[in-house]
Amino acid sequence: MEALPFSVGLTGGIGCGKSTVADLFAERGATIVDTDAIAHSMTAPYGPAMPAIVAAFGPEFADASGAMDRARMRALVFSDAAAKARLEAILHPRIRDAALAAGAAATGCYVIYAVPLLIESGTWRARVTRLLAVDCPEEVQIARVMARNNLPEAQVRAIMATQVSRAQRLAAADDVIINNAGIADLTPQIDRLHNLYLAFSQRTAIMPSQRL
Repeated sequence: MEALPFSVGLTGGIGCGKSTVADLFAERGATIVDTDAIAHSMTAPYGPAMPAIVAAFGPEFADASGAMDRARMRALVFSDAAAKARLEAILHPRIRDAALAAGAAATGCYVIYAVPLLIESGTWRARVTRLLAVDCPEEVQIARVMARNNLPEAQVRAIMATQVSRAQRLAAADDVIINNAGIADLTPQIDRLHNLYLAFSQRTAIMPSQRL
């Protein structure tokens, strides 16, 4: 496999605070490639994935603006595993290619790929040098998502059930950030890892599978 520049894959369960952590790394000079933002652009009005989505699911899955009807699609994929697999087959390769292109063009001191389903995807782990997981207790996840998205607890738990378990995520991670409290608690953890990643990024190209 071709050697790649140093990069970090950032992941975590819903409500763990990945976006906050990514913003703090960006403040320190890292380039953040947000696959959620890329996914939204793919399914925005007349986005590049919309023709394939309409072909696979029907015109009713596009709203009046030409964007994906997220509520309709969410209801379908949470009740139909085959539909979920079809949607992922459309989106994941497009998102991956766009993210890697953005990373290749990055000018920051190193690249962080923020990928909520990094472990679940099965391909991203081989594309990054280190895997960083943001962690918090499941009850904190649930409370945050209920407050942020105004969702019932049962729906939050259903979303969490589609993700790998907390134990699996921690077992896969090279580095872990604990996000139980506020920014003051995150700052020393971010600073420590930022300095570590700077040191790694200054080395020559590293094989993606190499553990540092």
